[in-house]
Amino acid sequence: MSIFTRAVITIGLLAIASDAVAQVPQEIRLWSGKAPGSESWTLPEATTTSPTGDRTITNVSDPTVTVFLPAAASATGAAVVVAPGGALRLLGWDNEGVKVAQWLNSQGIAALVLKYRTLQTMPASGGLRGAPPPAPSVAGAPRKELEIRNGNANPEPDDPALREVLQMGIADAQQALRLARRNAESWRIDPARVGIMGFSAGGGIAVGAALAERSDASPDFLVSLYGPSLQDVNVPAHAPPLFIAVGSSHFNVTNGCLALFAAWKGAGKPAEIHIYDQVSAGFGMAKRGLPVDSWNDRLLEWLIARKLR
Repeated sequence: MSIFTRAVITIGLLAIASDAVAQVPQEIRLWSGKAPGSESWTLPEATTTSPTGDRTITNVSDPTVTVFLPAAASATGAAVVVAPGGALRLLGWDNEGVKVAQWLNSQGIAALVLKYRTLQTMPASGGLRGAPPPAPSVAGAPRKELEIRNGNANPEPDDPALREVLQMGIADAQQALRLARRNAESWRIDPARVGIMGFSAGGGIAVGAALAERSDASPDFLVSLYGPSLQDVNVPAHAPPLFIAVGSSHFNVTNGCLALFAAWKGAGKPAEIHIYDQVSAGFGMAKRGLPVDSWNDRLLEWLIARKLR
């Protein structure tokens, strides 16, 4: 065998190998220069790591997406912008971001993990702008569910800092959706199958992107994992199919997700909801030995049934 023949065979084998392996994730800034509306933010972004190795990010002022592409041989053309949760104050980067993207890649789906802007930590006190109100002073007083009006389950609707950062997060999500479509050819993405998935507050941001005026930033499908709407829900004519999964006893959030489902259903738009017993707060990709562990299997079935995968 000649040296030339061996070289051709080697190159061919390397090409086959690259098609069978997901690409190395790439982080891309969403805005040229400083993001609009937060130009004056100067606090440094911070990352903390839990004992289990999961990272949490705070003080995000320079929004990005980290692009996870599946192996070329298994790519289906579908893509999802993934918005981690954290009450608009932080991002659960691994459990509700990176691990989700890796699972999506295993199903042939491209994923863009969104690092959207979050409320800034006050340097003097260490507190947060838009911090939650103090707990009731009466010991043992029962918690009261929100009165949800027009599908809006925002627990602090009158907080100007929260309103501001919510709109910034929605703008960041829209930029991510545009980016996916602009790179559709090189990333092997079908621009008609670009959706958004959000966890907790990230779900509120995902809903906001779906409720916005129709544009090249409108998602083709919407997935909310324990993420109620954080704004009034006026379901538009272009509202995409909706998938929801939530725990049955997630205070305020469960009812908010039910209200979101009811709004979609009332508008005659496709919607599916799964409410899991014995689960309260966010479950992400963590396993609990409960039926909720298979929420992503139900999501995959839904995507396939709607020809979105």
